[in-house]
Amino acid sequence: MSTSRPRLRLLPRLLVAACLALSAAAALAAPPSDADIERLLKASRAQSMLNAILPQMEEMQRQQFEQITSGKDLSAEQKAEVQRIQSRTNEIVRKALAWEEMRPLYIDVYKQTFSAEDVRAMAKFYESPAGKNLLDKTPLLMQNLMGAIQKKIIPMMEELQTELKESTKETPAPEVTPPAKKKKKR
Repeated sequence: MSTSRPRLRLLPRLLVAACLALSAAAALAAPPSDADIERLLKASRAQSMLNAILPQMEEMQRQQFEQITSGKDLSAEQKAEVQRIQSRTNEIVRKALAWEEMRPLYIDVYKQTFSAEDVRAMAKFYESPAGKNLLDKTPLLMQNLMGAIQKKIIPMMEELQTELKESTKETPAPEVTPPAKKKKKR
C-alpha cells in the first residue's frame, strides 16, 4: 500500500496540470477580435479586392446576355428590355457585394476559420514588404495563370467539340418499307 499512496497524491497534480495545458491550448486558439480582423482586412486590401471583382462579374454577365440573345432578331423594344434586365442584374450584384454588406460576413467567416494568432500573423505578413509585394503582383499573377490555363484548356475543348460533332453526326434514317396493301375482299 505504500506505493499506492504516492500515486494518489500525484493524481490531483496531474489533473491540475492537464487542465492548465487544456486551458493554455484553448487560449492560444482563441477567436480573433473584430479589431484584429479589421487590421487584417485593411492590410490584405480586402475591400479593394472585392471592388475589383465587380467589373469582372459585370463583364461575365454582359457576355452571358450576349450569348443568350446572339443570333436572335430582337425588336428595339426587346433589346431595351434585355438592357434593362442586364442593368438591374448589375445593380443587384453591386448592392449584394457592397463592402458595407460584405464586411460583417468577412468578419464572421474569419472568426469561424482562423484563430487570433493566425489573423495577427497574416496581418503582420500583409503589412510587410513581402506581403505588400504579393498583393501588388496578385492581379498579374492571376492574369498569367488564366492565360496559362486557357492555353491548356482550349485544345481540350476543341477536342471535345470535335468528339461531340462526330458522335452527333446525322446518321441516315433506316429505310422504312410501307406496309403491304391488303387485298379487299369482295
